[in-house]
Amino acid sequence: MVPGFNHNVMHRGQMFHIQTEDRGLKRPEIITHLFIGGNIIDSRRTSYADIVMAENLDEIVREMMEEQHKNMLRDLKNGRYDDKIARFGGAPAKDATEPAAQAPADEQTGSLDEIILNYLASND
Repeated sequence: MVPGFNHNVMHRGQMFHIQTEDRGLKRPEIITHLFIGGNIIDSRRTSYADIVMAENLDEIVREMMEEQHKNMLRDLKNGRYDDKIARFGGAPAKDATEPAAQAPADEQTGSLDEIILNYLASND
């Protein structure tokens, strides 16, 4: 079983939490949740039941988890959830031409890939 990933990210002036976990061999599934203020905005599930006998299962599952986690981050950054966020009481969706809100000084900065790669590297 691969340990999960938890990542806080600023998007349009609000803090979001993304959590990815492996449910283990008894329930071979990777699940990623996107939270705002304790509410789940979206979830993704990926079964790996078809590969549980793979020799390098931990490595494969870790790669699958990283990719699913990064895809959720990318979708958040690209505005895929803006309408849902507004329905949950978050900031309304903004015009794509409007500049993104600045992250506080204590938040990580850089491209989304840099942030997630740094995060993943720090948990090795």
